[in-house]
Amino acid sequence: MEDRACSRAERRLIARLSTPRRVQRFLNALPYNMEPPPGRATLRSFRGVVRHRTAHCLEAALAAATILEQHGYPPTVLSFESTDELDHVIFVYRQHGLWGSVARSRDPGLHGRRPVFATPRALALSYVDPYVDDTGRVTGYAVVDLRVLGRYDWRLADTNVWKVERMLLDAPHRPIRTSDRRYRRMLAAYRAFRTRFPGRKPLHYRGREAWTEIPREFDGAEGRRGGVGSAAATRGRSRGSVS
Repeated sequence: MEDRACSRAERRLIARLSTPRRVQRFLNALPYNMEPPPGRATLRSFRGVVRHRTAHCLEAALAAATILEQHGYPPTVLSFESTDELDHVIFVYRQHGLWGSVARSRDPGLHGRRPVFATPRALALSYVDPYVDDTGRVTGYAVVDLRVLGRYDWRLADTNVWKVERMLLDAPHRPIRTSDRRYRRMLAAYRAFRTRFPGRKPLHYRGREAWTEIPREFDGAEGRRGGVGSAAATRGRSRGSVS
């Protein structure tokens, strides 16, 4: 991406957000893009995220990739597949030989991770337990360098960049298999928490110390979410959203 392609405001923002931690804080401060009806689904570039001041998981991953590419990080994302087809996409990076991530979600446990993981698979596994809700269960992951899209403008396009989503859906995903016993235990714990604390989402998972900062609406409130509907509609993006 040529520097002159960015506006002055975009260049200033990119210069300021020079680390994954700073990008995570920037994304945490944005309202989550709920894509509410009667509006249509969106898949905005970094430019669209800055213009509209909102992002869902894939838009956040594209914004992070665009920003951090200018600071020497390859534009790499990790895509999750789930049994309920509500997938999740995060930006991933390597620092001092270890893997971390930057992410945005409507679930507290699906945000970023500090660079403490030896492999992308180890990083992906840290999302397995927080992914479990009434319908969600991780089944696979794929690591994709967005530069495979060639000259396609996923960074600064003024229009939706649906080709990115189609490419990720077509990418081969490596399987993640978890025991049914463990899954049932996590699901039971999730449902028990939701019954005891309606409208909240659990925060206390094994490995929580590896999480980066989470948005203020979750932190210290055990995942309180005002007016949120069913759990199945709160994680990432449905595979049926491609248009």
